[in-house]
Amino acid sequence: MRSSSYRSSRPALPARRHTAPVFVSRQLPAALAALLAVSAPGIAMAQSAGQSASQLAADAQLDPVVVTATRTVQPLTEALPHTTVVTQQDIVNSQAIDLRSLLRTQAGVEFAANGGLGANTSLFMRGANSNQTLILIDGVRISAASSGTAQLSNILPDQIDHIEIVRGNVSALYGSDAIGGVVQIFTKSGAGQAPAANAQIEYGSNNTRQGTVGYGGQVGDTSFNITGSAVKTDGFSAINAAQWNGDNPAKAKKGIGPNPNDNPYDNKSVSGQVKHRFTSDWDAGVTAYYSKSKLSYDTTTGKPTDVWWMNSELYTVSAFVNGKFTRDWTTHFKIAQSGDNSENTLNGLFNSNFDTRNRQYTWQNEYALAPTHKLLFGTEYAQQEFSSNTYGAPGRNIVSVFGGYDGRLGKHQLQLNARNDHYSDFGSQASYFAGYGYNVTEAFKLIANASNAFRAPTFNELYYPNYGQPGIQPERAKSVELGAQYSTDSAGLLRVTAFETRYDNLITAALQPNGLFLAQNINKAKVQGIEASWRARLMGTDVGASVTFQNPVDEQSNTQLLRRARRHAAFDVGRQFGAFRLGGEWIVSSARLDSGSRTLGGYSIVNLTARYNIDKQWFVAARVENLFDKNYQLAYPYNTQGRAGFVTLGWRQ
Repeated sequence: MRSSSYRSSRPALPARRHTAPVFVSRQLPAALAALLAVSAPGIAMAQSAGQSASQLAADAQLDPVVVTATRTVQPLTEALPHTTVVTQQDIVNSQAIDLRSLLRTQAGVEFAANGGLGANTSLFMRGANSNQTLILIDGVRISAASSGTAQLSNILPDQIDHIEIVRGNVSALYGSDAIGGVVQIFTKSGAGQAPAANAQIEYGSNNTRQGTVGYGGQVGDTSFNITGSAVKTDGFSAINAAQWNGDNPAKAKKGIGPNPNDNPYDNKSVSGQVKHRFTSDWDAGVTAYYSKSKLSYDTTTGKPTDVWWMNSELYTVSAFVNGKFTRDWTTHFKIAQSGDNSENTLNGLFNSNFDTRNRQYTWQNEYALAPTHKLLFGTEYAQQEFSSNTYGAPGRNIVSVFGGYDGRLGKHQLQLNARNDHYSDFGSQASYFAGYGYNVTEAFKLIANASNAFRAPTFNELYYPNYGQPGIQPERAKSVELGAQYSTDSAGLLRVTAFETRYDNLITAALQPNGLFLAQNINKAKVQGIEASWRARLMGTDVGASVTFQNPVDEQSNTQLLRRARRHAAFDVGRQFGAFRLGGEWIVSSARLDSGSRTLGGYSIVNLTARYNIDKQWFVAARVENLFDKNYQLAYPYNTQGRAGFVTLGWRQ
């Protein structure tokens, strides 16, 4: 059972050991002001007929089509919630080996992790807890019913086509969990491409081996793709045993403490899609994703000789039909199922298992009142089933209805959404979203959004022995935000958003007179902040930046929320030099509080990438992580990757 990250903590101690100096807080607001000044309302001209193919491709990278911000298709620049996209080209350029490496440069996104590859990973968006951000794979929920979190560490970038990140409360679109936002992962489809195969192998530090093979494309009206990948590493010691023993000398003397050995990890994943267009108006298809992993992990409650393993499975499968009843009425039917299964062993013997199965039935419709005015309406039915040797829980049924309007009239843009979710175990929750945009010029837009959201209690919070309370109620949140967006071919896409989210009814472990910690709705929190994201191509160089200033406060204890920084930022750059491409990223964060009144020091890390296209089919690539071998932590008392190098050989048909 995972403890709540909202539990109060005492004033922090000074940072342990040397840490990278955090960036001066006055410098980044000045940089933001400079960016806004440069991108003041001005010119937005249509693309000239003489643009090069590379420039057109760059434009598609900067303004792709998205669906997550409204559940309907729209250009990225039309999304009123702050939305960014990690494109397929971004994934290729990053050479990221896991999802954390891929998303850590995004505005408003932070991670905590209990070690290296495969370790338990928490994602915080706009300061929201890890179970307050909704994770989807091809539109299918993947969170575990027990913890409410997803197996982020077991999703490999090799399976991903692109990712859409929507920040802020969007429960009015998706229901529970979408408080911090939504991360939707789209697997590869093969649509619009000639059938072709690809393969690559990688080797690097910690005896890390990785391989991927895939085949996909489109033949006539049928598109398809299948991709398989595997990664195996000896890893490094996930936990800093010396640090923990030094902080807990009495326990260490009694022979209680973590295992100091390295923690291996093994993952095998496969994804597939098939889609066929029957007429100009109707198509149908199936998608599937499966990941199986084995992780060695550490705890601090047993003996240093204890060996813990976790065997995990994550899968999604869905079938869908899209079509038009009339010229103006578009409909979508989807049936989906996902599973999150984990089994823990101690010294080779079975210890525990936690298995979740989610079923999801969706009927969604859009009706075009006019070319720039659209209605959204639909219904969903979901079932959650859970089994464990630790405790039992009844199944959960959820019946949802939703509707919305998305329209533009001249310079004015409006998005309205409402949703009601009825849960079989605690009743109904209603959510709304209201967004307004005003184009001062074609390039410069002002945005204002207001919304509320909720998170349904997890099965741990309802039923876990000596912790769960069947009468626990959902967590609630309200959010307002003001933003500005500037987009041109020359300056790229810049989005700056100021936000405030207030949480109440937060579920935390409260100490009882009998000494037990029971789940109760007693906590409150507030997160105020400003975030900025920018991507552009300047004189042939791809550049990007994200900056977040926030004040994530636990209002019960008046302390900083655990493992959230007040300031974090990332900057990346990449450029093609003929057959060569060079790139790099700089990631910085201020200090964070952790449990036990500890402070995780601020850090600054640099990663480099290089790629050389030998010919049209073969390429070699290399990357260096943590170039300056910085010593930092994302969670106490766990280690992070030191300096590491990796080399890749790839082939494409």
